[in-house]
Amino acid sequence: MEPLSLHLQLPRAGRHSLPFDAAAAPLSSRRPTATVLAPGRRRRGPRLSVSSVAAETPRTEDPSPSGEGAFDWLDQWYPFAPVCDLDPGAPHGKTVLGLGVVAWYDRGAGEWRVFDDACPHRLAPLSEGRIDGKGRLQCVYHGWCFDGAGACKFIPQAPALGPPVHKNSKACVASYPTVVQNKILWFYPRAEPEHRDVLQRNRPPYIKEIDDPSFVTAFGIRDLFYGYDILAENLMDPSHVPYAHKGLIGGPRNTEDPGRYSCNGGVRLFTVEHDKEGGGPIKLKIEEASMAGFLSSWERGSWRFVAPCTFYSSGTSMQAKPGKKKAPRFMLVVFCVPVAPGRSRLIWAFPRNFGVWLDLIIPRWLYHVGQNRVLDSDAYILHVEERKFAASGLDNWHNDCYVPASSDTMVVAFRNWFRKYCKNRVGWATPQPDQLPPTPNKDTLMERYWSHVVQCTSCSAALKAMRALEVALQVASVAVVGLLAVAKETLVMSAAQRAVVVSAAVLCFAASRWLSNFIEKNFFFQDYSHAYK
Repeated sequence: MEPLSLHLQLPRAGRHSLPFDAAAAPLSSRRPTATVLAPGRRRRGPRLSVSSVAAETPRTEDPSPSGEGAFDWLDQWYPFAPVCDLDPGAPHGKTVLGLGVVAWYDRGAGEWRVFDDACPHRLAPLSEGRIDGKGRLQCVYHGWCFDGAGACKFIPQAPALGPPVHKNSKACVASYPTVVQNKILWFYPRAEPEHRDVLQRNRPPYIKEIDDPSFVTAFGIRDLFYGYDILAENLMDPSHVPYAHKGLIGGPRNTEDPGRYSCNGGVRLFTVEHDKEGGGPIKLKIEEASMAGFLSSWERGSWRFVAPCTFYSSGTSMQAKPGKKKAPRFMLVVFCVPVAPGRSRLIWAFPRNFGVWLDLIIPRWLYHVGQNRVLDSDAYILHVEERKFAASGLDNWHNDCYVPASSDTMVVAFRNWFRKYCKNRVGWATPQPDQLPPTPNKDTLMERYWSHVVQCTSCSAALKAMRALEVALQVASVAVVGLLAVAKETLVMSAAQRAVVVSAAVLCFAASRWLSNFIEKNFFFQDYSHAYK
């Protein structure tokens, strides 16, 4: 799916279950290998990695140089969330690379912190805690409090005149290096002291347009029911856009394909088969490739993959108007976050330097209405595809998949990278089950509330306001009917006046029902049927 920011509508379809075996798909074709874990992390028992849900790439010639070693998944920065979606007054929990972490704002230092999401006392989730009056992270299970470095500062159950048990190293929680860059909170998943200055040698990928004051950027975030590699290769596949997202967005159409068209008297005629979706050849070329990622060029610019999470376009420029110094330009920037086997998270940003004033009048949640429909439209396809790869043997991607077109170039390049440097495995930070989770019903697979709304401050606020408006409309409709009943006994009303009052009651009730349906479709669940697009 090419991540485009659009405002689109979908007809509502009924809910139904997935026609697929809900049993977990085993990944028995993968060989488990040892995982490098951050030695500073407090863990019980040995840590072994398991394979991610991914398939081997075609055995084509690899353009990248040899001898670069294996990709170290723990020596990378991972995006936690856009800062605009983080409330500094509360902790926020997420899973990244199989690691449960909590982000919170340290008022004393004026910085965001990322900790292990487990209190060292009894492993209660700190993400369910609160920020206390002194600006510390408090576990709400027993009230233990931690400062920005992860040190325990207060244990209520410990006697004030007794031993300072809160100073014991076992009372500390792992604190990871963090940085806010491009208006996104990033963290580095190693907590030992030697990595505290990791920013001096290693920084997250930087997109200068996001920080450019002449650009405006709309952010979004959503959890998905398919794995990291499926998400990444889907984003790198421009040719699926007009088909998987039909009725929502159009793909990059190439009208200069030799042999597809001919001209007769200035009229363009089709000479070979075509379809109404407008699909066609897309010429992609890998310019460079290494363990750090790859660069792909095409007629409209280029795409760069910065391993393991970042994928962005060079920006599409349009002709500048007379008197303008800069041409209108927009970019597509996406971050693919590995969560767990069969689960991933997408963070997107769309910088542009035109129509900046639109963001002053269009709320961010309205952008997300269309963007979530785009994500829903191929969610089921990708979820099933992942399970078919697992069922047929995850090392047989090159046998199962036929990718002869140039439009598949970036997909093949990603699979080559994933095979050569990662052995088709995500290097999870914690042990993960060697199987995919069971397939849920479609209303769970495509639900929006927990996967997006609760993580988005704009959508959460819009939902709260709309629910209040829905209640107000229902109360108004009942109140108007009550007024009519009272007026019938005490006031003399003409037939026209009664008609107006009744109409107002009906309109209020109808508006409340329409709003209820709008809330359900755009904040909870809306199906997408490809057959009738």
